Amino acid sequence: MPRHIAIIMDGNGRWARNRHLPRVAGHRKGAEAVRATVRACAEQGVEYLTLFAFSSENWRRPPDEVSFLMDLFVSALEQEVAKLHENGIRFRVIGALDRFEPRIQELIKHAEALTGDNAGLTLTIAANYGGRWDLIQACKRLIAERPDLAQTFTEADLSSRLAMNYAPEPDLFIRTGGEQRVSNFLLWQLAYTELYFTDTLWPDFDAPALEKAIHSYRTRERRFGRTSEQLQDESSLRLTPASGTG
Repeated sequence: MPRHIAIIMDGNGRWARNRHLPRVAGHRKGAEAVRATVRACAEQGVEYLTLFAFSSENWRRPPDEVSFLMDLFVSALEQEVAKLHENGIRFRVIGALDRFEPRIQELIKHAEALTGDNAGLTLTIAANYGGRWDLIQACKRLIAERPDLAQTFTEADLSSRLAMNYAPEPDLFIRTGGEQRVSNFLLWQLAYTELYFTDTLWPDFDAPALEKAIHSYRTRERRFGRTSEQLQDESSLRLTPASGTG
């Protein structure tokens, strides 16, 4: 079972267009898919789920659609966070939050404080987020906090200042909707992540679709630069019982 699953939830607009509905209907249906996916991950023992809800590039969308998405975000923060808390889910939001209106920022702070001590699934929403932004802000933090490391910092120094420094790197990346790119999402963290692309549009993504993605993940060999033979040797060593002395 992957510890951390990251998802780009793509296809809301096309789902609506295929049904001759306005795009906002697709976003509303997509919110239902979010609930189903969170529930399925919690039930299967996934520890971290990260959802790309709104990228830093999405501000370029039509103003009425952006306005609806902001209203949907407020509604979710007002109505869903209490349910997450009841189910022991920890809620986090990553991104350049200062661009959101004060009401949204207040709701995010309240939600994170309310659920901060929960020990179940950690649900992270990436909002006004971009992987390049994440790297730049991490570099700025590093230089501000440790100017002496400006020329000698390590990967560990930088990764500890990324927006998701509280979570392990994703094991499984899922993108719905048929597109096959990462779209500026978790660029640093996806370096060794297993990628899974599906034609299923996000509003149609459900527990069986998630299980199909997890099954694909389970069939893969994660070598992290090593050979298959090295992994087999390490596995054999772990399975070999220690010899007794008595």
